[in-house]
Amino acid sequence: MSLLIQAVGLTKTFPVYEGALSKPSNFVHAVEGVSFEINRKETLGLVGESGCGKTTLGRMVIRLLEPTEGKVLFDGIDLVSLPEKKLRKIRNRFQIIFQDPYSSINPRFTIERIIGEAMLVHKKASSVDIKEKVAFQLERVGLSPDYMKRYPHEFSGGQRQRIGIARALALEPEFIVCDEPVSALDVSIQAQIINLLQDLQNELNLSLLFISHDLNIVGHLSHNVAVMYLGRIVETASSKKLREEPAHPYTQALLSANPIPKPGPKLKRKILHGDVPSPLNPPKGCRFHTRCPEVMDKCRHQAPSSVKISENHWVECHIYD
Repeated sequence: MSLLIQAVGLTKTFPVYEGALSKPSNFVHAVEGVSFEINRKETLGLVGESGCGKTTLGRMVIRLLEPTEGKVLFDGIDLVSLPEKKLRKIRNRFQIIFQDPYSSINPRFTIERIIGEAMLVHKKASSVDIKEKVAFQLERVGLSPDYMKRYPHEFSGGQRQRIGIARALALEPEFIVCDEPVSALDVSIQAQIINLLQDLQNELNLSLLFISHDLNIVGHLSHNVAVMYLGRIVETASSKKLREEPAHPYTQALLSANPIPKPGPKLKRKILHGDVPSPLNPPKGCRFHTRCPEVMDKCRHQAPSSVKISENHWVECHIYD
């Protein structure tokens, strides 16, 4: 497998202002020092609690947000240092499916304009054949071409998410960030969207960054999984390895809390006490030490480095130093 995406040391801080004209009084440490790789035709699942920085990281990868530090290599091209004019020329190669199928689509546009506008801007279609190409995208995601003259309020949440997927596919990208694309949908509709994404990935040889808090969905869809906690990736492994041999105490706690819809042996439940610390003032040392059942003294003072414990299995934890 050839490498498509390589993120190196991605960091994002947001300034906090107390007055209208004052200097920043503090910073929100949303993402700090995150690195990962995604091969062509593969899916990296990104899981973690709400507010841990998953969406911020996904948007930095395709430069919808500017990183404070770090770089993103897309097919060997450093997107972070790329001038805006050159970035615009290759934006058709990577797209995003947003989490909310209601707020991510302009309610004043017809479906034809929502899907077709980018094709016209990037010259993937002309005004002559735009209807034909929009119809093709709608059929590809299981919607009727007759819908193209309708408006978003005429569709259900699942149909809107299919429209969002069609919009992302319209420019024939190589890489798509899927930002919790099924979290707002009913379970039966979730299954349809997940199956659709799998079929499209196989058909179009797509690479995906699939962001979710649902371990069952991530395990089903992803080749590799990265676990995120308070702005850091604490463990990365293949989907099977992570499910069968979780190494980080946080990953173990997540998996033990994950409902298993079939009888059989279950993991002993690991209860995490306390709340997630504020990203305004993250803990020193290991960011998980305030809730970790395996905490040691050096966890409170020294940040762990990423350690390779087996093939394609990395963990940030002093237990494995």
